[in-house]
Amino acid sequence: MDSPIPPLSPQQVRPAAAATLAPQDRALMEKAKALEASFLAEMLGHAGLGAAPEGFGGGIGEEQFSSFLRAEQAKAMVEKGGIGLAEQIFNSLKERAAHAG
Repeated sequence: MDSPIPPLSPQQVRPAAAATLAPQDRALMEKAKALEASFLAEMLGHAGLGAAPEGFGGGIGEEQFSSFLRAEQAKAMVEKGGIGLAEQIFNSLKERAAHAG
């Protein structure tokens, strides 16, 4: 049986190192980062980030646009290293592709 592809460390997939990935790996990493950002945005929402304050909130407009703020904050978190979920997803998909091919 083939030896598995060694997982990438978080330092290998940071923006500077991500440029050294093969084009198909770069696309896969971008999808993994998007999934991590979606996960983080959902978790930020459940944690109450962007919830309107009780007394003097911004009303319905604030509630409607708070999801955009959470999404952008989650993307920024991922670009700064995130929680490592994107790397785990990327490594898992790479390993699965290696065993399939």
